[in-house]
Amino acid sequence: MADSVRSASARGRLARHPAVAPLTVLVVGAAGAWYLWGTDPHEGGHLLPACPFRLVTGLLCPACGGTRMTYDLMHGHLAEAWLDNRALLLVAPFALALWGRWTLEGLRGRSWRPEIGPALQVLILLAAVAWAVLRNVT
Repeated sequence: MADSVRSASARGRLARHPAVAPLTVLVVGAAGAWYLWGTDPHEGGHLLPACPFRLVTGLLCPACGGTRMTYDLMHGHLAEAWLDNRALLLVAPFALALWGRWTLEGLRGRSWRPEIGPALQVLILLAAVAWAVLRNVT
């Protein structure tokens, strides 16, 4: 009984370790990339999900084209990735840097999350809305 309690306690501590979440994102992302590598989202007949916003409204959301962009980047087609979603392509390095910091801090045993103040949140939201409007009217 004591061994099972200790084992459960150890599993609980491991599940709460600050590196678990970013490493899980890495594993899930790698699995998704592995599937996407051999699945051309420019063609139909695959298991990739459709954008729910586009299904409901018929309009492009700010992230529409992100799967195609990722596929094109993985296959070295930078010009095509640019055409799929310019905004996502430009912010991808920042997202990767944030994930890297999250992972590094987790491996050091520290929890971390970016401090995004209200003004920056509004700026991000306005940029996303502006991008969605721009890409749907042009």
